[in-house]
Amino acid sequence: QVQVVESGGGLVQAGGSLRLSCAASGSIIRINTMGWYRQAPGKQRELVAAMPSGGSTTYADSVKGRFTISRDNDKNTAYLQMNSLKPEDTAVYFCNADCTGLVRGKLTTRAYWGQGTQVTVSS
Repeated sequence: QVQVVESGGGLVQAGGSLRLSCAASGSIIRINTMGWYRQAPGKQRELVAAMPSGGSTTYADSVKGRFTISRDNDKNTAYLQMNSLKPEDTAVYFCNADCTGLVRGKLTTRAYWGQGTQVTVSS
């Protein structure tokens, strides 16, 4: 089993910064893509940023130039540095880890979600 835990959310004023962390643990052989998603009240969950184990990162247009995703593969951890925050960035932020591991002795790849962390940006 794999657990994904986010941390680092909170309340910040517009223009401020926050850094989110996402740690994956458990029966993991390899983490392929790690990504950050967000869901605001009344809206669908949307991709914020994603970083594959090899290859270029992806960002939502709304966060380009303000947010940066990074990974520490030795720690199975991803980060989201959020700068110049805006009230419209207010949402619950979720981490997604696409992991390959052994499930009942079988090599399996599936995506795991964290429980989310609240980010609130006041105007």
